[in-house]
Amino acid sequence: MLHTVAKLHYEAEMSQVDIARQLGVSTATISRLLQRARAEGIVRIEVLDLATPEDITRQLIDGLGLRDAAVIETPAAGALTALAAPLGALLKQARLVAGSVLAIGWGRAVREVIRTGLPRIPGVHTVAATGGMQQHAPHFQINEFVRLAAEELGGTPHFIHAPYLPSSELREVFLGDAAIRDAVALWDRTDVAIVGIGLPHAINPPEASAATLSEQALVHAAGDVLRHYFDAEGTLIPWEGESRMIAMSPAQLRTVPLVIGVAASPEKATAIIGAARARLINALTTDTKTAQAILEALAPR
Repeated sequence: MLHTVAKLHYEAEMSQVDIARQLGVSTATISRLLQRARAEGIVRIEVLDLATPEDITRQLIDGLGLRDAAVIETPAAGALTALAAPLGALLKQARLVAGSVLAIGWGRAVREVIRTGLPRIPGVHTVAATGGMQQHAPHFQINEFVRLAAEELGGTPHFIHAPYLPSSELREVFLGDAAIRDAVALWDRTDVAIVGIGLPHAINPPEASAATLSEQALVHAAGDVLRHYFDAEGTLIPWEGESRMIAMSPAQLRTVPLVIGVAASPEKATAIIGAARARLINALTTDTKTAQAILEALAPR
């Protein structure tokens, strides 16, 4: 009877009163049987130690080889908006000063954290990390992100009024323009970059990212940073438009002291791992659900 009572109470979630009624015994008898079941090891109750965001942050830094990370408890709603505070903390820790350069990428996460607010750091230069897109979706409006970030920081915006993917001939024309050339020159002295991490096109509708046919054909890509694609091991995957892009190159990203990936979605775990292994990010701000998905993916099988 011990086993029967334990199964009914702990697995079927029946109350002691209902079990007593079903078995035709007193509630006191059921209570004593449940105590015996625990004493004899038929029932074992374990209280799990939950990892704190601080613990998970340390594990992420070690597991991904990051310079820094900031992890928050997953909120009930507005996960991307909630990343603004930890991102602001990372920016403050970077000790940006007047004259420092902050490069900004595109994407939903980047848009949300900038709209939510950045810390006041007067004199910082904000610059677009890529050219723009002929897309109406708000998460593609990179020059607007640059303008708003400069307004919040108290800095100076530097726009790139050129498409991110022109023809080879037009690319040289755009880069010959003095204003564009001066903005692009800031990439080589960027102190901090804020970038989104894209999903692979196999699970991300092409219209959500405005991917070209060549990009959509990258079936082995785990994700991208500024349209630089990589697999889960961090190996860069070339594509037809790579050499035509007006965007910070992988080599330039790798020389930036702090490149902060902003992402909050467990389905991006593999993309985040690939971005870190490709050394296109060296810092991350995310939530606990995404962080746990990353750590599970990194765990030995």
